[in-house]
Amino acid sequence: MTTKKTFNFLVDGGKATGGPPIGPTLGPTGLNIMSVVNKINELTKEFEGMKVPVKVIADPETKEFEVEVGVPTTTALIVKELHLEKCSSNSKTEKVGDLSIEQALKIAKTRYPLSVARSLKSCLKEVLGTCVSIGVTVAGKDPREVQKEISEGVYDDLINAAEGVSDGT
Repeated sequence: MTTKKTFNFLVDGGKATGGPPIGPTLGPTGLNIMSVVNKINELTKEFEGMKVPVKVIADPETKEFEVEVGVPTTTALIVKELHLEKCSSNSKTEKVGDLSIEQALKIAKTRYPLSVARSLKSCLKEVLGTCVSIGVTVAGKDPREVQKEISEGVYDDLINAAEGVSDGT
């Protein structure tokens, strides 16, 4: 019986290479490094420009492997959505972008399967919390203001539509 080994990496979407950290880590297993790198790049190309968590599960005896791709961080998804160069160095005074509520909802839907939030609405609030910390406004407002509006039900129709829930009318 063989023991599979698991390796975790954070790679640039679609641009992994056989160099560090992948090559030196997987080298001792005897796997074909370029096969692993090519598979990672194939599976992460849709996240180009973002750091993506990747798990490689390898069987050193048979040299077989599988690659599992995680979801980029909320910050990375916001930065990509707004085409930002970087986040704010002082989020209280420097705003670097404005996310629409629809864009925030799109990011929340991407993150929801990995979130501890119990609903898409709660996950959306988590995304807005990240916006606060990186200097991004939402719908032209402070994200905390939008979080309150979400709690008050202002965006319930939009959130329900994103979840595929009908309001009964």
